[in-house]
Amino acid sequence: MLSGEPSQNRLFSGQEIRIEGKESSRKVREGHTVAHHQMKNRSRQLLISLTCIFTVVQTLNAEEPKAAKPKQFIYVLKLVPRLYADSAWTKEDEAVLKRHFTRFQEAIKSGQLILAGRTSEPGDKTFGIAIFQATDEDAARKFMQEDPAVSGGLMTSELHPFAVALERKNP
Repeated sequence: MLSGEPSQNRLFSGQEIRIEGKESSRKVREGHTVAHHQMKNRSRQLLISLTCIFTVVQTLNAEEPKAAKPKQFIYVLKLVPRLYADSAWTKEDEAVLKRHFTRFQEAIKSGQLILAGRTSEPGDKTFGIAIFQATDEDAARKFMQEDPAVSGGLMTSELHPFAVALERKNP
């Protein structure tokens, strides 16, 4: 007890608590004990710490670059007029066509190519398509232009943005 401060007795929850001086009476108010105030302070500190941690984690997550979702494209392939007749195909043309097909097989395995095929019509009516994924139009155009059938002069190509709406799952 500090000198000159009166000593008091108060009744809280059926127990008598001796309060000595102004310093102690500030710590014990309205039925709360010193331990209760310390617990509230610890709770506040914990809440502040958790808020800081949450803020830091959210900031770090926001700074992580998100991988761009691949976009879908389709390109339409058409034979050049000199190849409308089956008899016009050379061994070199056949070799280029084989590289074209092998490239599509590799693109299927990697997941880039979704679907590829051609019509069964003759000559100038026949065409093929390739539906595939790329990060953007430039990457899609590069994929199309590097197709051996296109770069080898067997086929012309035309690129379009595309979206597969429905797809049958293989058994």
